[in-house]
Amino acid sequence: MSANELLNTKTDNQKVIKKNSASLRFWHWANFIVITGSLLTVLLNRTVTGGRSTRPFFKETLEKAGAKITDDQAKQLAHDFSDKIWDIHTYFGYFLAGLFLFRILLEFFQIADQKLIRKLKAAYSHFKTVKEQRQAALHTLSVNITYLVFYILLLIMVVTGLFLAFEDAMEPYKAIRHSVKEVHGFVMYLILAFTTAHLIGVFLAEHRKDGKGIVSDMINGGE
Repeated sequence: MSANELLNTKTDNQKVIKKNSASLRFWHWANFIVITGSLLTVLLNRTVTGGRSTRPFFKETLEKAGAKITDDQAKQLAHDFSDKIWDIHTYFGYFLAGLFLFRILLEFFQIADQKLIRKLKAAYSHFKTVKEQRQAALHTLSVNITYLVFYILLLIMVVTGLFLAFEDAMEPYKAIRHSVKEVHGFVMYLILAFTTAHLIGVFLAEHRKDGKGIVSDMINGGE
């Protein structure tokens, strides 16, 4: 048996180190679900429940059921329904804040090769020293920098979201509420853009010979 074959041989007692830990995979999919849910609530409120077309819909539906309702009552009903959707958005925000804290703590307990900062430093060092396949090294570095930017965007989203959720307790800072809301909304669009680009990137990578198995690795951990 050659040395390489010996190194590749796995006994029953050997612990296989996964490419992606179970904790990281949990965070990835939970984060994806929460962000998707949060974005859907915004989309729903800004296109359906937040529009004036909702008021006649409620009025017509209730009148068909035999109830009498004025335009003002229909307006209030639409507003209350919109508020309920925003409440759901807020709950998604709490989950997102919890997941972000979980990810920060996870960075301290991950094995060295799975830590984002370690990956970023290794990718930068490799890019500086490599002479061949420099484009591939640049791609790896760019991907890791993109992830770092995403985490920064998440941080801004969480902080501004919590500010808006607890604005009653932030009375001394009420003057900046509008600015905070603007930043929160703008970052939301950036995260939406990142999510879209990420999905496209994963799709394209899955169709390349050197990138196959990315989705599978994030499900079963990879080896």
